[in-house]
Amino acid sequence: MATAPWFIISPNTLVSLLGLARGPDKTEPTPAEDWRTAVVDVVIPAFKEQDNITLALSSLMQQTLKPRQVILIDDGGKDETVPRAKAFAAANGMNLVVIERATPIGKTPSIKRQAREFDSDVEFILDGDTFLESPDYIERCVQELYQGVGIASACGTILPMRLRDRDAQADSEPFRRYLAGKPYHDPFRDKRSLAQLWWWFTNVYRDCLYKFLQRFVYVGQMTFFGGITNPVGCAVAYRRKYIKDLFDRYEPIFGDDLTNSEDIFIGFALNHQGYRNIQLQDVLARSEEPQVQRLPRQTYLWSSSFLQSCFYFDDLMRSPFKAPKRLWHRLRNKASGEAKRIEDVRKIKEAYRQPFGDAYTRANGRPIGWVIFMSALEKIGFPTALIIMTLLRMWEPLAVTILAELALSTAVLVAVSPGERLRAFFNALLVTPIRYALMAWDVVTIGRFATDLWITGNRKWRK
Repeated sequence: MATAPWFIISPNTLVSLLGLARGPDKTEPTPAEDWRTAVVDVVIPAFKEQDNITLALSSLMQQTLKPRQVILIDDGGKDETVPRAKAFAAANGMNLVVIERATPIGKTPSIKRQAREFDSDVEFILDGDTFLESPDYIERCVQELYQGVGIASACGTILPMRLRDRDAQADSEPFRRYLAGKPYHDPFRDKRSLAQLWWWFTNVYRDCLYKFLQRFVYVGQMTFFGGITNPVGCAVAYRRKYIKDLFDRYEPIFGDDLTNSEDIFIGFALNHQGYRNIQLQDVLARSEEPQVQRLPRQTYLWSSSFLQSCFYFDDLMRSPFKAPKRLWHRLRNKASGEAKRIEDVRKIKEAYRQPFGDAYTRANGRPIGWVIFMSALEKIGFPTALIIMTLLRMWEPLAVTILAELALSTAVLVAVSPGERLRAFFNALLVTPIRYALMAWDVVTIGRFATDLWITGNRKWRK
């Protein structure tokens, strides 16, 4: 979620609206490979997930497309995650491979090692605190992943995990087999009243944030550019060979220090190569969200990783300045009929097709680079503008800006929340203070990034 927290009066909102107005690429894809033959391995990075792991495994058992194997990587948690996972697998006949580490080394090495050590076509990453609510989640992701060779990752819509979602998963047939007639009491119900309140408030904020980004901003980006900047990393399908190639290219440079959030770096790296990250609206996963007290740190990780990735992939971020060159080539090819000739002779057709390779990005940029540039502009510009207006006591412009932004953001959230529009209206009002507080906090993130970049020279960024 590289653009969090959102601010609707922004260039990216305009880009999304233009995308929705423009409509998608009308090229009918003719996939070169049949997605039904793809071998899928699920990798579950987990650290102290004893209260979630069986729910995650239960959701995998209900998938319409079954993985070849499930690889659980316990990152030195030393709790009941592994025993409970083994008990669940034994009760359900699941092909579970368990890798236990003595000490934590992070999620990035888990993705890298499994991309190298196993031979699947698709590496599906499912975080230990996430479960797939839609039974066709993996099937739909793999199906769309194989619509073209330019698609490197596919994820569905991610929303916060609620108690009723956990109850529904615990009532599934695989979970009942695991219980073998024993009663089940969800440990999440043992949280004290204050903790329950914080959890509810966190879910309200995340629900608003995720719906705004995934059902509005990302939809426009998908329509306009055929992809988004990075996948939502807690439930995502990758083309394994693309991920393997990515680590082979960047590990000698960065090791495992792929910024403060690995999925943002991976998304940028794939875009830089000319691949696309896509998101589906018709499948859903639920993820446990850190409580509201941890939001400043989580926002720092997202925002700093975004800025760090902009620094590493500056050719991608500078794409708008290379747009005239791309436009000139397009007009020249159109005038000469070259573009149509290429399309007519191409046996395998793919929407949003771009030339692959870093060299093309350095010379011409990428259309998705507009999103990255606009995101960087709003991330730095808007918090700074709000603070300047406050310091200069420009109360009237500040009030007008906030009221207009609040009205527009509320309208969008109501529009993308069919069936619960009244709740979305009040939730949008409720989370407004925290949105603005986190935007102000982004100034701290920007300051730390600038210090790392120009004062200390520290580039050892790692989640």
